[in-house]
Amino acid sequence: MTTLLLTHPACLDHDTGYGHPEQADRLRAIEGALGAEAFSGLKREEAPLADLAAIERLHPKAYVEAVQAAIPKELHNWLDPDTVVSPGSWEAALRAAGAVLHAVDQVAGGPANNAFCAVRPPGHHAEPSRAMGFCLFNSVAVAALHARAAHGAERIAVIDFDVHHGNGTQAAFWNDKDLFYGSTHQMPLFPGTGAKDETGVGNICNAPLSPGDDGREFRAAFEARILPALDAFAPDFVLVSAGFDAHLRDPLAQLRLREADFAWVTEQLLTAAAKHSGGRLVSTLEGGYDLEALASSAAIHVKTLMGA
Repeated sequence: MTTLLLTHPACLDHDTGYGHPEQADRLRAIEGALGAEAFSGLKREEAPLADLAAIERLHPKAYVEAVQAAIPKELHNWLDPDTVVSPGSWEAALRAAGAVLHAVDQVAGGPANNAFCAVRPPGHHAEPSRAMGFCLFNSVAVAALHARAAHGAERIAVIDFDVHHGNGTQAAFWNDKDLFYGSTHQMPLFPGTGAKDETGVGNICNAPLSPGDDGREFRAAFEARILPALDAFAPDFVLVSAGFDAHLRDPLAQLRLREADFAWVTEQLLTAAAKHSGGRLVSTLEGGYDLEALASSAAIHVKTLMGA
């Protein structure tokens, strides 16, 4: 089993300013954890720059140009009250999207069995024409459309276990029956979407959790709702929005997951991918804001990928 790890130093240059939870130290923490001997078998590559044409399958050209124009020459600019950009943010965003695109290419083409993209900024809150929630481009949704256009995947699934609902991915997939979005997330919580009755054209499956829920409720939500819907959809390719902010130590929410829960859900998604998509699975980092919990949770997620 070959697991590909994609990252790039440019992702550290997306400077969100003092005190912002989505900080470069998040990647440094993950890099430190994945530097252990247990991860020596990873295939490591630097994330390439995304082709703008691939991004523009999802995001209109005018939006992409507006994001680029908003990048400051110094200090910071705000795309919304939560979403900060700095001079390094444009390259970081292109590397983040480029990582997931390249991972899809490598997993679809055979050199890797699965992949994890340790990149930032995250993406799942970015709607086709709107940056929000720390996100500029929706890398996982861009990658789904790339899997279709470049590799002939007819049915692509995104599974999102970030503590915040991926409103941007849901919006991107809403009217396309061949794109599946399944999400567990805390509710109520930012961004306010993700109710059970938000179902698109039958291709959206939300399983909201309540503040204080732990691994028992999380696993039950997957077993009762997400996994049966994913199995019925029978994807050709599986993408994962891997947010680790449902951890009990995370400061931005109130779910109580532990590392073992992230290992468990990774195993379940690998099983589904093995059944339906020849094992093809690509995961990309979304949230996770307690550095120690993020590092240990990402490490067990990657270790589980390596053991598939």
